Amino acid sequence: MIRVGVITASDRGYRGEREDISGKVIEEMVREINGFVEEYKVLPDDLEVIKKELINMSDKGIDLILTTGGTGLSPRDNTPEATLSVVEKLVPGIPEAMRMASLVKTPHAMLSRAVAGIRGKTLIVNLPGSPKGVRENLSVILPALPHAVEVLRGEVKDCGK
Repeated sequence: MIRVGVITASDRGYRGEREDISGKVIEEMVREINGFVEEYKVLPDDLEVIKKELINMSDKGIDLILTTGGTGLSPRDNTPEATLSVVEKLVPGIPEAMRMASLVKTPHAMLSRAVAGIRGKTLIVNLPGSPKGVRENLSVILPALPHAVEVLRGEVKDCGK
């Protein structure tokens, strides 16, 4: 079982003005990799609030934190900065793979500022804010996530096999 945390960064979602469909898509999709959403938060697009929750979830031992929203060019988009401020190591291949796959569908994919990294034994990945973007991007990286979690847990001794 993979312990998953979901953070939706959305001012309107936080105020109850918009239903969080993207978070529900994540919850549905992680079941494919034996993931269970243990923590789920809808937060405002606020750097310090997002940072605090990333730290909180990773300190609780969540294996995988998937964020949705806040990765674009808007002045209120702070999710990558919050992530960068708490991770100890970057995992650049994850957002590179998402952008590469998305570029086949839209040139707007190059505008994504999503990042991925490790804090302790927790993998943190930024996903887009739209349900369609979540589904498309998560489907690209989903096959690699169980192995990443196993490596972080120390369950894999030889990654080359």
